[in-house]
Amino acid sequence: MEEQGIATAGISLVRDNTRRIRPPRALWVPFELGRPFGAPDEPDFQSKVLRSVLALFEREDGPVILDDFDEDPPGGHSFDQSGWACPVSFPKAQGETDTSIVKLVLNEIDQLAPWYNLAAEKRGRTTFGVGKLDIGDAARFVAGFLDDTPDNPRDDITLGEALRFACEDIKMWYFEAATAQPGETNSRAVANWFWGETSAGQLFLEVYPRILENADKGVRRVGSSQFIPRAQEHRLS
Repeated sequence: MEEQGIATAGISLVRDNTRRIRPPRALWVPFELGRPFGAPDEPDFQSKVLRSVLALFEREDGPVILDDFDEDPPGGHSFDQSGWACPVSFPKAQGETDTSIVKLVLNEIDQLAPWYNLAAEKRGRTTFGVGKLDIGDAARFVAGFLDDTPDNPRDDITLGEALRFACEDIKMWYFEAATAQPGETNSRAVANWFWGETSAGQLFLEVYPRILENADKGVRRVGSSQFIPRAQEHRLS
């Protein structure tokens, strides 16, 4: 389209991917996947995002423009926080040793498994499985970065990609299990539960500084751009 004289611009939800693809014009937004304009029912804010995208057409620098939209949607990253509670409560993992954290994560998985199975049965589908590891093996693989660099469990993708897929699978498995209980829910409340109340979230927070210093470039890239959501970075302090 650009070669035919039609200018294009897009919205990026994963900055690292956009930087590698190098489209002519893109606006990175710090929103949840699936919400390129922020939260629903916020027309003024959504219009502001759209105007920021359109403003890229006025830029004369380039040939590649990747700008950042550095503003959160009103009220945070989700909506309607009434009526939801996780079906399982877990002990805090803070202060545990690496080995204890892994054991706590596996214990959480055992407790949540019936709820995950119920969620998959009710919905007839699941977003878990892109990493091609079962949930326990995915947790063990991520935990392996606490000590050193674990072996790549897959020979068809890079170590960094295997880490990214395992992390996404763990989060999606937990999220689906947690929302199996009837009642209203929202992504922000579930994310706060995962990052603030589970041993899996604590494991991710402890792995994070280790992968930033990992010898593998792809692993470091995952840590710097895709590991901790912006809305949860305050938990690192």
